[in-house]
Order: sequence, then C-alpha cells, then structure tokens
Amino acid sequence: MLEAVKHQVRKMPRVRKLVSDVRQIMRGQPPLTLGSIYDDGFLEKLIGKKDAVFLDIGCNDGSDTLWLLKAFPEARVYSFEPDARARKRYVSKVTDPRAMLFDVAVSNSDGTAEFHASSGTNPVTDGREQCEEGWDLSGSLRKPKLHIDAHPWCTFDQTITVKTMKLDTWVKETGVSVIDLIWADVQGAEADLIAGGKEALKNTRYFYTEYNNEELYEGQMNLKRLLNLLPDFKLLHNYGNDVLLKNKRFP
Repeated sequence: MLEAVKHQVRKMPRVRKLVSDVRQIMRGQPPLTLGSIYDDGFLEKLIGKKDAVFLDIGCNDGSDTLWLLKAFPEARVYSFEPDARARKRYVSKVTDPRAMLFDVAVSNSDGTAEFHASSGTNPVTDGREQCEEGWDLSGSLRKPKLHIDAHPWCTFDQTITVKTMKLDTWVKETGVSVIDLIWADVQGAEADLIAGGKEALKNTRYFYTEYNNEELYEGQMNLKRLLNLLPDFKLLHNYGNDVLLKNKRFP
C-alpha cells in the first residue's frame, strides 16, 4: 500500500504538468516549462563556452549582470539602462571590468524619447531590496495601460527624456559580431527592440525576453505576436511571462 502511495506521489508533478499543458494549448499558448533559466548549470550547458557575449537590456540594478558574470568566468556583459536611479544602484554593485554599462534605452530609433518612470513601494519584496528613490523596475518607453490596475501600488507620475539607440546602431559602433544571448526586460517595448535590431538579431544565438499576454503597456505584444516578429527563432522554453528562443541560423 505504501509503495502504491509513493508511486502516485511521484506521478503528481507529471500529472500537474499534463494539466497545465492542456490548459495552455486550449488558450492557444505553448506549454510551460518546469524550472527556470536560473537552474544550476542550465545556461552554461546551453551556451557551451566560457567567453560568451551577453547583452543585458533593461538591466536595472545589475542583478542579472552579476549572475551572468559569475556563471561565465570569461564573459563580457554589455548592460543597458535608461533610468538614472537604477544606474546608480548598478554602479554600486557591478565593479567587474568585464561589464560595461550604457545609459540608453534600446529602441527602434536613435535619438531621444519620453520614458514613463515608475515609482511607489512594492508591498511584496520577494527578497528584493526596496528602491530608496521609488520603485524603478517597471519604467517603459510605452505608456502604462493595464499595469495600473494590475499593480495599483506602482505609479507612473513622471516622464523623463532618455537617450535611445537601435541595437543595429550599437552593434555597428561597437563592432560586436556575434551575441551569444540577449537578456531583455524592456517592459512592453519588445517590438521596438526587435524593430531596431533586425541585423543584430541575425547574429544572436539566443534571445531571452519577458512577455505578457495582457496589454500592461500600450501596444505590448502577446506571446503569439512576439513570436511572429521573430520568424528566425524557435521557442525552446516558455517559463510563463519569460521565453527562451534559439536562432535557427545557428547549429
């Protein structure tokens, strides 16, 4: 009897995964992947080399930049962050010379644009430190829409002018030929990043980005539309609001 119970318990994760997959398919969405990109050894095995080149777009305080630097001892990480409050926290944390910070928003044009800066106090920190100058993790080039109702504690009372740059322009200026992984967290402005980086994306092996099927920001694409904009990439993992894509041009 006890062995039968143990067998059923072992099967439960599989059953839950099957139920989740069916629900996703009924919604017209790809099945969810168990785990996360942060799982021990996953990304190192996927990338397959120590001297990888990463772009951390929308890097905020550099937490993911630090993680990438630790996981890849010979990596170079190029970080992008338009919010001065987040950049201040970044430079206090990231001192590794293998990382370089750019004070621009990666977008579909070179110049300047209005940036909707977020603020407020997150009631659930999930282990994160609070932002001393207000919550700066939700700012976007796109105007907030359903985000205001979904997270009423997060406010957007100020717009600031920030520098913008196309990814294609940045690649041309820096001479970076191959990008092993783009790590993107641009809060609803994914279409702008893609539009300004068509040539750069051809030479990008993997693309990891946040997405949302709700229009949290004006013009934000759902997953289906996002994938349609990236026909040269195939979906490897859908983590639920984050996806990992692989460039079909690379073996």
